[in-house]
Amino acid sequence: MSSRLIFIVSALVLGANVALAQEEEETFVPTTVEELLDAIGETMAEHDVPAVGLALVDASGPVWVGSLGKAVLETDKDADANTLFRIGSTSKMFVALSVLQLVEEGRLSLDDRLADLAPEVEFENPWEDTDPIRVVHLLEHTTGWDDIHLPEYAHSDPKPATLKEGLDFHPHSRSSRWKPGTRSSYCNAGPPVAAYIVQKITGQDFEDYVAANFFAPLQMNSATYRLSEGMKQHGATLYTDGVAEEYWHISMRPSGAINASPNDMAAFLRLFLGRGTVDGVQYLRPESIDRMERAETTNGARAGLEVGYGLNNYTSSHESWGYHAHNGGVNGGLAEFAYLPEAGAGYAFMINTGSGAAFGEISDLIRNFQTRELAPPVIPEAVAVEDADRDVAGLYQGINPRQQVAYFLDRVLGVQRLWFEGDDLQRKPLLGGDVKKYLHAGNGLFRSPDTGLIVLGRAEDPLAGEVVHVGSQVLKPVSSALVYGQLAVGILWGLVIASSFLYFLVWGVRKLRGKVPAGASTRIRVWPLLASLSTVGFVLLFAMGMSSTSNIFVTLGRPTAISVGVTLLSITLAVFAVLGVHASVKYRATEMNRFNFWYCSVSSGIHLLVVLYLAWFGVIGIQTWA
Repeated sequence: MSSRLIFIVSALVLGANVALAQEEEETFVPTTVEELLDAIGETMAEHDVPAVGLALVDASGPVWVGSLGKAVLETDKDADANTLFRIGSTSKMFVALSVLQLVEEGRLSLDDRLADLAPEVEFENPWEDTDPIRVVHLLEHTTGWDDIHLPEYAHSDPKPATLKEGLDFHPHSRSSRWKPGTRSSYCNAGPPVAAYIVQKITGQDFEDYVAANFFAPLQMNSATYRLSEGMKQHGATLYTDGVAEEYWHISMRPSGAINASPNDMAAFLRLFLGRGTVDGVQYLRPESIDRMERAETTNGARAGLEVGYGLNNYTSSHESWGYHAHNGGVNGGLAEFAYLPEAGAGYAFMINTGSGAAFGEISDLIRNFQTRELAPPVIPEAVAVEDADRDVAGLYQGINPRQQVAYFLDRVLGVQRLWFEGDDLQRKPLLGGDVKKYLHAGNGLFRSPDTGLIVLGRAEDPLAGEVVHVGSQVLKPVSSALVYGQLAVGILWGLVIASSFLYFLVWGVRKLRGKVPAGASTRIRVWPLLASLSTVGFVLLFAMGMSSTSNIFVTLGRPTAISVGVTLLSITLAVFAVLGVHASVKYRATEMNRFNFWYCSVSSGIHLLVVLYLAWFGVIGIQTWA
């Protein structure tokens, strides 16, 4: 499960351009395990990472398994190979494995309909008659559902709740926003439903099924979904900004609840490197592992893309190589599981802090080490671009948001531009970010110049028409007038908010000195100021909730002073914007300096325009806990 990369915050992060004159930092490539461990230790010290659990495995077995640093800072407890870390969304891989086992046994099909298998599970799909939700959509995240909402993240129940109780707690996220099996969007709601189907077919609690069919036979002896005695004795404490996190009892356990040690993860890696077989025992057929690694149920996959989100398994590129992987995160903990079948190598590592910078650096170090002696793949020559494919150039908006409520921001800040330089396609976010280059492969498909894999392609969406799929992103062409019009309104809104406070200092002083008459002119002036104050208050409160060191899910996922304040301020913004426009219309003939009148009227109009936009996307009156 993701930790802080949910809701609106994901859309607020923009990349930064690197100056062309700046020298690229030389990439460090460890040549021995000792050099790798030393480099990881330096990263830990730089980013205040208490502990790293690490499993390095090749075709012959474990290369190095253990931990660095402290599992518990308060008691100075060392971490070791048996220390339990939280692996977050890597847990989803066991859902896919369980489903595939049942498929091999003939007890289930990936094409089976959810409505037939579990009619008691609540969901909405307006296209169910023609495009039903199937088991495969739950695993490839192509149901069209929102990611689970904040109340589901916030729901920490030590009882623990049954899987069905977890599904019934807040079913509102399970509503298809587009036809299932067309677009991918990462969603923690799908895998628990698939796990419930496994539970229903086998008659075992899902956790017990996984323990009996994977944990025990693979000798993942300490892995657990719950706060076990082993976790209490050997678990690493998670930290956010140096503050210890309480244990989070995830209600949607199949999506992200597993605790595992480096020894456990080393055993798990062997299953994939052995293509379903470990020590001569076949747990899954190689074809099942292959299917797990391949995306099939998006229009992009059908068009020919060779990357994407498979059955709870996705492609993660590094330099010239495409790892199969899944990472995960909870508050105060991050994990990554990745393997490269052609090299017979894989790794898993876990950290007990939420430092994304440290996480990325450690991942790169390990991958540099594992690929140091590999020959880069031979990249097919680019195909000359025909005129029919050149019209892919233009501006694009994403149309498969992870959280629908955040889409209002991504539509403005997440616009991307595609253009050609010769026969090479270029892609770059309109606001900041790095340029990505693609080689034409023919038939509207483009490949990565690094890996040679086809990663971008044109496709026909049944609702949006012609679109571009880039990995798991789905981009729709959009007019420059709309893009720059939205940006212009956003900039004007920011200027209105900033200038309203400066304006208040002027007329407020004049008001106190009795030079601004009471009545209509005061009403015209005060409403845009109050709308600006509401906006600033909304942003500040939301930022406080997102940056809470206690638990953002509790702060925003439950009724608190902050979450209720966010709701009320969004409403007051709307009310003050309406009152401002009403006052400007009603008192347009009042005696008032024309500059002041038009400044205040235009300010109120811009506030109202933004309010209408936000209301369309459900932000006005938003209840983050509902």
